[in-house]
Amino acid sequence: MKSITIKGSERESVGKVATKALRNAGAVPCVLYGGDQPVHFSAEEKAFKSLVYTPNAHTVVIELENGKSFNAILQDIQVHPVSDKILHIDFFQLFDDKEITMEVPVKVVGTSKGVLAGGVLRLNTRKLKVKALPKNLPDFIEADITPLMMGNKLYVTKLASDNYKLIHQDNTVVAQVRISRAAMKAAQEAAKAAKGAPAKGKKK
Repeated sequence: MKSITIKGSERESVGKVATKALRNAGAVPCVLYGGDQPVHFSAEEKAFKSLVYTPNAHTVVIELENGKSFNAILQDIQVHPVSDKILHIDFFQLFDDKEITMEVPVKVVGTSKGVLAGGVLRLNTRKLKVKALPKNLPDFIEADITPLMMGNKLYVTKLASDNYKLIHQDNTVVAQVRISRAAMKAAQEAAKAAKGAPAKGKKK
């Protein structure tokens, strides 16, 4: 999985006054969990642009001014309800020998036979939870919709991999091809026409 580097400064004071001062200065207060002790730090808000405002999944390298460095993933983010300004971010530390669970985007590939026949593709799940060692975390999960006929569903079990576990029930639908209104109307009209046609060998 691709990684983004965040450069920050460890926080000595974590009170409300210090936190407010950080935000007024254009910085975001953050906490890194998962290690022996939580690490409080801050970084410029613009440093999180390529991490937060993207549909892609990334791991993070947190580099602090004191020389400390941590591998992590974004765990939780708080934003202002009106301005969408980032108020606080929680990270979770990664270790090479410990599995981690995170959401990874689904990437649809192929052309569905059902869509070519007039069906409508519906992506039920845009992200899936995976559990894996950090080195095995995928950038995305590929969902091949080529075999899907009209009315078919693609279940999460079809996306299994030896490198990671999907934390979903087996009946979770990732994508499906639904019958479009136009196709349904055409089928109904065809059925009516067939029903109204005279039987073979009989005259009207």
